Amino acid sequence: MTQQRSGRTEPHSLETALVRWEARFSVGEYLFGERPNAYLASKGGLLAKGSRALSLADGEGRNSVWLAEQGLRVDAFDFSPTAVAKAERLALSRGVRVGFNVCETFAWNWAPSAYDLVAAIFIQFASPAVRERLFPLIKQTLKPGGLLILQGYRTEQLQYGTGGPPERDHLYTEALIRELLQDMDILELRCYDEPVDEGKGHSGMSALMGVVARKR
Repeated sequence: MTQQRSGRTEPHSLETALVRWEARFSVGEYLFGERPNAYLASKGGLLAKGSRALSLADGEGRNSVWLAEQGLRVDAFDFSPTAVAKAERLALSRGVRVGFNVCETFAWNWAPSAYDLVAAIFIQFASPAVRERLFPLIKQTLKPGGLLILQGYRTEQLQYGTGGPPERDHLYTEALIRELLQDMDILELRCYDEPVDEGKGHSGMSALMGVVARKR
């Protein structure tokens, strides 16, 4: 596990969030289960063995470990040491290697043109202000032709209450995502409702969005 210094711009809010997520991840079981996100897994045909992938806000490792099982060279980060420790145990149990890091989002080294794939699965801790900073960094670190695979909740998720943040402006609309990705080629933007079974954290009928976009 690699520790990186946090580049915190709002220390009190981040520290409060870290305390909350540490408590959530401290449960014995895997909060969001051990299986990969279903939308990410459905895109297995797009993945090339040996390519480089980044799983951001990776939590307990279910997505990064799955990517490594597909033969990708994977880096992953999360700001929760407890989550990353569980991710390392999951990788060990599956016999794969992932470059895990304990790191706050804006302290990560968003090296230009470093990755063939970025997986951004339920990264809805991101407020509008955070999104405005984060998405350019995602694009920066993708290689030309690299893919972003994004899964998140739409604003209609507030009616279901089966996971995700309670703040409407943290959730997605098609117009919002198209604006954020206007300089990428959107290969798929799918809005759909279906049951989600991802541990206790995400469980029940959900308003979802799945996106695949390619860097020009």
